[in-house]
Amino acid sequence: MGIKRHIPNLITLLNLFSGSLAVIFAVKGNLVLAAIFVAAGIFFDFFDGLAARLLDVKSEVGLQLDSLADVVTSGVVPGIVMYQLLTKALPASGGLGADWNSSVFDIQMKPFALIGILIILASAYRLAKFNVDERQTDSFIGLPTPANALLILSLPLILTYQPGPFISGLLLNEWFLVGLTLVSCYLLNAELPLFALKFSDWGFKENKLRYFFIVSCIVLIIFLKFIAIPVILMLYVLLSIISNRSTAA
Repeated sequence: MGIKRHIPNLITLLNLFSGSLAVIFAVKGNLVLAAIFVAAGIFFDFFDGLAARLLDVKSEVGLQLDSLADVVTSGVVPGIVMYQLLTKALPASGGLGADWNSSVFDIQMKPFALIGILIILASAYRLAKFNVDERQTDSFIGLPTPANALLILSLPLILTYQPGPFISGLLLNEWFLVGLTLVSCYLLNAELPLFALKFSDWGFKENKLRYFFIVSCIVLIIFLKFIAIPVILMLYVLLSIISNRSTAA
């Protein structure tokens, strides 16, 4: 029992380790490696909860540790990535691209790009609310931080592996990135119920929405590759809104 109860926390620490590596790569500007390690962290984040349920060793410490790890992997990293993308998108000098230089602290940065840090703040607030919100035991209210992290981290992957004049122009437009940042922050903390992907049974009638979503995800990934990630998240939100209205009716 002594070793078994630590297994989920060790998996959570692997999430934190992956997120810490992602922070280093994001700060250095290697956004593709940052995305890879965020994906690894989200993988461990899924399995720590699964392990805790299977081993029946859920604990308050594990809950808090999970949120602390998510702040780094799914909060700090996407915030830094958005800062880096905004820095790249802004004009070389003048206007919004004006630099702040400090010879004393050896700093050169574009203050406008700090808007990307709002994602870190919104993610931390969302995780704090999640820990005390008893309504989110079986479903989510607001976009989960791992989903939001995948949305933001998909941008450098699309720019690297599926570039094109329209896509690059859009994803490296400073106003598009600012708008995405604000929408991201809103969705994280919106009072928007989102359907859970957990199956209590395998019946089609009770789970038709989940089956439709999963099949749609597979098809989108096959045909759109990395572009599928933001499309899937938009589909998830849209289906949740439709489902909510159907239930209310």
